Amino acid sequence: MKFHGQNFVSHMTWNDVGSRLSGGAAAIVPVGAGAKQHGLHLPMNTDQIQAEWFATKLAKEFDVLIWPTITYGFYPAFTAYAGSVSLAEATFESIVQDIVAGVSAYQPHAIFVLNTGISTIEPVDRALASAQLSCRAHQLKIYSGPHYRDAHEKVCRQPHGSHADEAETSIMLAIAHEVVDIRSAQASPGLDLAPQPGALTPLNANDPNYSPSGSFGDPTLASAEKGQLLAQAILHDLSAAMSRALAGEKLS
Repeated sequence: MKFHGQNFVSHMTWNDVGSRLSGGAAAIVPVGAGAKQHGLHLPMNTDQIQAEWFATKLAKEFDVLIWPTITYGFYPAFTAYAGSVSLAEATFESIVQDIVAGVSAYQPHAIFVLNTGISTIEPVDRALASAQLSCRAHQLKIYSGPHYRDAHEKVCRQPHGSHADEAETSIMLAIAHEVVDIRSAQASPGLDLAPQPGALTPLNANDPNYSPSGSFGDPTLASAEKGQLLAQAILHDLSAAMSRALAGEKLS
């Protein structure tokens, strides 16, 4: 799935980008993996699809330009599954720092790094803190807002989950149902146990993070109706955060 429109700099000329920036536009730099396993039922670019979908929605509400998605990142928990690629943490941090500094040089009103990952949160924070910037920069974390947490608690039935699970699969059914093969979805074993730190594994059945499918949670419980509620809650949180940041507030 590809998103197009007047707000994606990849589809604009340089002088049109410059005109928008001089008119006060902010910048979104999405972070969403393009090569990271998402179970047997979701494509490996699931994070990229979500990052670009949410960025597109935000661009309908705010004057922002969307830079190309950073599709490689620090994803060490998934490399036991074929095709999943993880950069070294320092490499990813340096890439984010260079890209944000490069965008900042053209003086957008602000920069927002729209991050769909978990393991990428701390490197992005460090990159924004260390980059030489000519404007304010903020990280927007997809799954950490209060409206999303409340919606998740209300609609999700799985005891535990965090990856290609009931929530993420529901969101994908709502925003890109054509790429979801729900018939192939499989719950991960041991969902009655609390999640443990460490990488997922498709081979070691004695590991607490054992998942032959690659999911962690129960995607078989997903529905588009749940996904619509979860996606709207995320948009509410992202919009509120952007509004606060554009008003000069520092995001936590």
